[in-house]
Amino acid sequence: MKLTLTTIAIFLLYGLLLFILRKIFRRFHNDIALVTLNISTCPILIIVFLGILKIAVNNFSFSFDLAWITTFFPTAVIVTVGFWLWRLCSQVVFYYLKQWAENSEIMWDGVLLPMIEALTPLLIILTSLALIAQLSFGVNLNGIWVALGGASFIIGFTTKDILANFFSGIVLLIDTPFQFGDVLSLEDGNLGIVQKIGLRVTQIYQLESHTQAYIPNSLLQAQQIVNLSRPITPIYYTVPILLLANCDLKICRQVMQEVILAHPDTIGDIDSKLSLIDKYFNWEESGTSFQIDKKNGRARLLAEQKVNLKLKEVEDNLEALVLTLEFLEKGGLNQDEIDTIQKEYQNILDLVGLEFCEMPQLGQKQKLSQRKRYQSIKLEETNSNSSLISLIREWYRRSLQDPNIVDEDLYLLPKIWEYQIDLLKKRLRRLLVYVLKPERIETRLGKQVNELVYWLQTRFKQARNRCHNPDVCIEHNIAGSSAIFLKFSLNYYVDDIRLEGGNRGMRVNSEIYFEILNHLQCYIAS
Repeated sequence: MKLTLTTIAIFLLYGLLLFILRKIFRRFHNDIALVTLNISTCPILIIVFLGILKIAVNNFSFSFDLAWITTFFPTAVIVTVGFWLWRLCSQVVFYYLKQWAENSEIMWDGVLLPMIEALTPLLIILTSLALIAQLSFGVNLNGIWVALGGASFIIGFTTKDILANFFSGIVLLIDTPFQFGDVLSLEDGNLGIVQKIGLRVTQIYQLESHTQAYIPNSLLQAQQIVNLSRPITPIYYTVPILLLANCDLKICRQVMQEVILAHPDTIGDIDSKLSLIDKYFNWEESGTSFQIDKKNGRARLLAEQKVNLKLKEVEDNLEALVLTLEFLEKGGLNQDEIDTIQKEYQNILDLVGLEFCEMPQLGQKQKLSQRKRYQSIKLEETNSNSSLISLIREWYRRSLQDPNIVDEDLYLLPKIWEYQIDLLKKRLRRLLVYVLKPERIETRLGKQVNELVYWLQTRFKQARNRCHNPDVCIEHNIAGSSAIFLKFSLNYYVDDIRLEGGNRGMRVNSEIYFEILNHLQCYIAS
């Protein structure tokens, strides 16, 4: 009777797993539950079947010996559970961790995940073998566990520095205060560009010595680091200059401000820079031509202006989408309103230069490995020359024609901007997932769009605001041995000090001072 009831329970369980739960899970926003169910159905039935065999052996007598079933029952259960855990980790846990890492800005998907993915099967096998030896064969493993504990203590003590760097690397990868391409000011005063964050060391290209530094993560995490690339990438300079007190303050201040603004490598209003670029830095008479720099600078500024206008258009459309969401979310979303939201988002994708590709739908009976290739949403680039992505590439390629850049910049600048474009794609794809099916997060969709706008304005490419325009300030008087001088401070941003091997700032400072000297030589303190 007991065996009959158990058999009936198996068929009921199979029907529940195969039909009812599967039908429910297909309605979920993602297929985590459905994939987990597909993986778990067979192991559960195997374990239940083994349980029936054990009950039969214990309650019925047979003409042949079946005691081995009871003996090896724990082994079969452990092997089944171990196999289930391995498939669950490989096809659910790691698969969705990779997807999440690809859609986020953290840099651990190419370092930490492969290591964990390789170690997990080994841990499952070792744990399974230990449990089989102890439960099925009665092997006493207490001595082995004590020995392993002692060995772990000794190894941990002798490799504490390596382990400290390892765990510090994990912290930096998951909660990183900097990313690839950021300029850091270290405690020793050196400036460097982040090249790669590893599990043990972080690679930093030092600008002053032009060398590659490998800093242990534990030392890097313990330092007080200044990220010069945040909140904005351009670097701020304050340069003092002394003029005679009898100078015409208004004219001198105007000349210095215009000279800074006219330099193609400083930050300022682009229209103002374009109107002044031909007025200054005309050095043919002195034997040093600045015309090539100015020609390239003009083309680069015009290309950047197109990027800024297109980026502003994208941001305006995103903010309009927020207003639409705020209006529609009040009474819940119907299908017509969802279509309106999706149409507005498609317009935004068109402006960026992306299109949503419909992935083929496979039959439910096909293999899970085939299904996984088609279940992710895919964004492809369009061929539009007026899209944001195309304009950004045109802009940084113009920058590569600057006669002052060095060979390393030909690799560094495209890598930095392609990394930014990739981050933009990931964020737009992540938002597209919610836009395609907004019912479950309709009250939070506006917040997701606002976060994207904030990221575009602060981390993707900062707009040239008025606060970034150059400024010339009078600080105080200085009494010299033969005259009284006024101390001015020239305050401005240099566009990107990562270029020219870190010497871009020094070159720009020198050229600005030289041009001011040409125009205000009679007032410069000697």
